[in-house]
Amino acid sequence: MIVKTLEDVIGTKGEAHGNKWHSMHLLHAEDGMGVTLTDSILEQGFEMTLWQKNHLEACYCLEGEGTVEDLDFGIVYPIKPGTLYAMNNHDQHRIVAKTRMRVICTFVPALTGAEKHNADGSL
Repeated sequence: MIVKTLEDVIGTKGEAHGNKWHSMHLLHAEDGMGVTLTDSILEQGFEMTLWQKNHLEACYCLEGEGTVEDLDFGIVYPIKPGTLYAMNNHDQHRIVAKTRMRVICTFVPALTGAEKHNADGSL
């Protein structure tokens, strides 16, 4: 059984942050679950283009409001508490946080913790 708290992740490879975002990765590939689970904060004004070329990603909004744009089709979807958005086709997308947002995300296959976003937003 794996039991972790956010406090357990502070200062480890599971704590990732950048301009207006902070993510706590609670599960990694080494945990053997086959999935990464993150608890992430996107600060008001956060904007980023992302592209999970090697992973499928699903996110569930717990707090705040923003938008996710499917860049292949130009469709913008509102995000608010209770909204799930999933990049089931390795979709290139753009996230904008209108207010401070908290999202829980999963990645399959699991992340190792060494990944970095490339200039095009890909992971």
